[in-house]
Amino acid sequence: MRPCITESMNEEGVTRLMEYIIITGVLLLLMIVMMFSVNASLMEGPADKLRYHAFVDIGNGISTRIVDLYVISPDNGTIATKFDIPDDVAGRGYFVNVAMEGEDQASQAIQVQAGDIQSEIAIAGIGATKGVTGSTTGAGWNMIQYDSKGF
Repeated sequence: MRPCITESMNEEGVTRLMEYIIITGVLLLLMIVMMFSVNASLMEGPADKLRYHAFVDIGNGISTRIVDLYVISPDNGTIATKFDIPDDVAGRGYFVNVAMEGEDQASQAIQVQAGDIQSEIAIAGIGATKGVTGSTTGAGWNMIQYDSKGF
């Protein structure tokens, strides 16, 4: 004798299948949301902090090189030096800009930036006597030139 299949048994099987599909869909949606939030909080945040502190170190190194070149600069003549800075910081390139700062243009600063992360470092001691300008990137060798006549 064959068992009798009632309609309620068919509905129970469909209900369980729908329950599994809905739960699986909700869990997949939560997993996708977590992937985006984990990337932003656990990877980008620390990388941005690393970039900022590396930019401060790069700016201090360039400031030191500029001041050292100023100390040995001749009264008449030119002098140039090449230096190397990291090509990238945390996998991204950056720009270095040296310019006058403030309303009265009395102080000079080195600005290292990439995107919205930026650090400014004052050039110690020579801002009032020598004007320093220029820009560069981290790629390749960089050069600081001094000419007593000016550029």
